[in-house]
Amino acid sequence: MLSVKKNISSFFKTIIIIGFGYFFWLMLKITLEYIPFAPDVSFLMIKQTEVQDRPEYLPFFYTHVYTSIFVLLSGFLAILRKDFSMKNFHRNIGKVYIFLILILAAPSGIYMGFFANGGYLSKISFVILGSFWWFSTYKAYQSARQKRFKEHKHWMWRSFVLTLSALTLRIWKVIIVYLFHPNPMDVYQIIAWLGWIPNILLIEYLITKKHL
Repeated sequence: MLSVKKNISSFFKTIIIIGFGYFFWLMLKITLEYIPFAPDVSFLMIKQTEVQDRPEYLPFFYTHVYTSIFVLLSGFLAILRKDFSMKNFHRNIGKVYIFLILILAAPSGIYMGFFANGGYLSKISFVILGSFWWFSTYKAYQSARQKRFKEHKHWMWRSFVLTLSALTLRIWKVIIVYLFHPNPMDVYQIIAWLGWIPNILLIEYLITKKHL
């Protein structure tokens, strides 16, 4: 029985790793579209008002794009800490994850949220998302420093599922566009909230039920 459970656990872990690897590759391809610097490619093509009128927009944008891919990877590696035997691996990769979010990725994301497509509904959502992303990561850092490791784990999970909103909002976008063909601005308003609220509700349920 134990062997069967172990095999099932290994199977699902393998599926998760493969799935993450696939979506990480898609995110990496998106990131590489902005190398070298070009103010009129991909997403920036519809942000020319900000690009031309706000000289600080591009530095914030590139900061967010370039750091978020490393946040995604370091967060996932930290979650898989038990699969690594290297001493202090979890601690070191966690420091990278926390530093990138608190100093670079979340502040730049909050700034970009004020200029999100889709009007006030989208802007409010992305600013809340960025703020809670920063806050949950800070609480994870604070609880680790105070050696409250159970709290640390819970806050890190909250932080990471918000990190995953970069993936989930794109998945929801594909599903919604395929099924309903809505107006593009309506899509932004929907995925702005749908990209992260189900994530945080799921993780709160798992924490409450003591599955994490």
